[in-house]
Amino acid sequence: MKKNMITGSKLWSIAMITSLLAACSAPATTSTTANAATSTTGTTKTVSVSEQTSVKYADLVSLDADDTNISWSETDSTAIKLNGTTATVTGSGAKAANGSVTISEAGTYVLSGELTDGQIVVNVADKGTVHLVLNGATIHDNDSAAIYIQKAGKAVITLEKGTKNTVSDGKTYVYADAATDEPDAAIFSKADLTFNGAGQLTVTGNYNEGITSKDDLKIISGNISVKAADDGIKGKDMVAIQAGTITIEAEGDGIKSTNDTDTTKGFVAIAGGTFDIQSGNDGIQAETALVTDGGTYNIVTAGGSANAPAKVEEGPFGGGGGGWGGGTPPTDMGTPPDGEPPADMPEMPTNSGTNAGTNTNGATASNSANTTTTTTTTDNNVDADTATTATESTSAKALKAGTDLTVNGGTYTIDSMDDSLHSNNNVTVNDGTFNIESGDDGIHADQALTINGGTITIAKSYEGLEGAIITLNDGDVDVTASDDGVNAAGGETETAANTAASTDSATTATDATTTSNISVTETTGTTSTTNQASQGTTATQQGRGPGGMGAAASNNEFHINGGTLTVNAGGDGLDSNGSINMTGGTVIVNGPTDSGNGALDYDGTFVISGGYLVAAGSSGMAQGTSDTSTQNTIVMTFPATQKAGTLVHVQDSKGNNILTFAPAKDYQTVVVSSSDLAKDGSYVIYSGGTSTGKAVDGLYTDGTYSGGTQVVAFQSTSNVTWVNESGVTTANTGMAGPGGGGGQGGFGGGRNRSQSGTISDSTGTTDSAK
Repeated sequence: MKKNMITGSKLWSIAMITSLLAACSAPATTSTTANAATSTTGTTKTVSVSEQTSVKYADLVSLDADDTNISWSETDSTAIKLNGTTATVTGSGAKAANGSVTISEAGTYVLSGELTDGQIVVNVADKGTVHLVLNGATIHDNDSAAIYIQKAGKAVITLEKGTKNTVSDGKTYVYADAATDEPDAAIFSKADLTFNGAGQLTVTGNYNEGITSKDDLKIISGNISVKAADDGIKGKDMVAIQAGTITIEAEGDGIKSTNDTDTTKGFVAIAGGTFDIQSGNDGIQAETALVTDGGTYNIVTAGGSANAPAKVEEGPFGGGGGGWGGGTPPTDMGTPPDGEPPADMPEMPTNSGTNAGTNTNGATASNSANTTTTTTTTDNNVDADTATTATESTSAKALKAGTDLTVNGGTYTIDSMDDSLHSNNNVTVNDGTFNIESGDDGIHADQALTINGGTITIAKSYEGLEGAIITLNDGDVDVTASDDGVNAAGGETETAANTAASTDSATTATDATTTSNISVTETTGTTSTTNQASQGTTATQQGRGPGGMGAAASNNEFHINGGTLTVNAGGDGLDSNGSINMTGGTVIVNGPTDSGNGALDYDGTFVISGGYLVAAGSSGMAQGTSDTSTQNTIVMTFPATQKAGTLVHVQDSKGNNILTFAPAKDYQTVVVSSSDLAKDGSYVIYSGGTSTGKAVDGLYTDGTYSGGTQVVAFQSTSNVTWVNESGVTTANTGMAGPGGGGGQGGFGGGRNRSQSGTISDSTGTTDSAK
């Protein structure tokens, strides 16, 4: 249930107005990254995709001999000996005067000693390369940059091995006139700037920034510590880091690039290194692309997730949104055996309602802001028809890209007040180890979020994974979220003035990427685009209450093709404002416990053809998979809420294990889908008991199950079989009463039956879960 910032006080009126506007633009992606534009005619959706290969550091960054040159000799260099407010120059190309040293020729200059109030100025008219070797130098300027590269083809600063060097400025700068605003960093360069060497450098930017280049900024090696009143390390056209140990304490952004006029520039690319970043704003922020191939990262933004503003969900008419806040009933979630809704199920609203077709997602994130405001926001999740009141502060994301964020490897320990990984366009995780605590989203993409590998643990978040189209191809993902675990939402921006919605996806910041144009109308496998014609146009399906005041299913998609996903959610477990498609992998969902949310929540379809799915949560908004699925599913609703840790065991008539699971939260409904389930099979469900097997995330493999109480024995009659303690039944039995606070709740008592199932002890052999 993500926020889309809207100013103004009549959000409900805006929602009703925008619901009358018909057009959507749906992004599409593959397992790599992509920008997409969508056109819809009748019932056919055509997606034009510009597909690009996965980007790495070497695709963006090239090094020359000067970048890696750390050698020098006394005979081939000019020595600059610093002494208090003066300096002695031995050699050619530099002069000392009035406490400062001006270098006017290309060459190598070796600096040592201490300058207590002065400046090193580089002003080379012929655009040659100036090589500065810091050989135990301390440089401080009270009212300007301590090192100022005014003009040069390139400046290279070498940190001599075994030396400690310090560069700092004062809190107040003196400029020539009111129109002048640079330099504004302790080390400031108008030319390309490279750092190398094996020494140490400590930079203190008391006035504004620590290190700034108005062109390229490269760090090849070195031990660099920066403390800054604003940004720590900033390069306009690029920041490229090959290796080194980087420590940053910044009131603003830790590392950033800023070129917003050239899409081939403004990127941050990191091959490796060790990073310890504490920032008031974003940890690492790229105006365009952010690429990390490896490295070890410890990033804390704005004091961490504990400082995130509280998010208060409020229904459109006041009070918490209850069971009616679930969005449009799905277009296909499994046909009950008798094909009719329960007699006591109230009629669901259709899309003729006042909120029909409303899409207030607009998950387009802005760049860093420097102010703090209190705003009323609409929820990014269409099917939760709520408004969110939250205090929105300056951007404090850990890894942030204006276009594409690509992680190819590395180890990341992140505690962020805002999103931990964020892109205004696409996020692709190919590998890496992540330990994340987030005050907002764990990983967020305005467009496509693709996970191809890695180990991702999101121990704390508001929403774990969020994107317009989410694809899990491989990797191990463990999500804990106070709201939705996975939320496929957003990606579209709608205005009352224009019925044609458009996506705000910028092009990637590189000309080294291979691109090709593809026209897609239907996809399979890892390509994450599906045809979702006419979804959400009726509201006669079983299995969930009226939701979202009749909001139509969107073009959002969640694809599961492999890997493992474990979710512990306070809101919806898996939430898609459009559809869910599962072809492989293992998915375990725990929660929610309140009846205003569901372990599975989708507005379109959930088609499963492979993999293993178990989802345990409340019953009020419970959904199963769609009856168009080729893999079978059982949805069991217990007569009462089961305590967390109470085993639920499903076995076939031969005693073969289908499921032995200990949910991490209280639950009343359990959904299980496995390749071992047959459409016409006979099954028994038990509650309680023990297992001698090994449990991973509550799911037992191998071992023997025993001691449980039989709840029900039944014969499966369709590929989505709904059961309660009395046997096969219609969808969504045992619904809770009013749920979720002051808003409307569930349907009431549903079709609970007083007859209890046969009770007996059980002993069965537990095979490995599929």
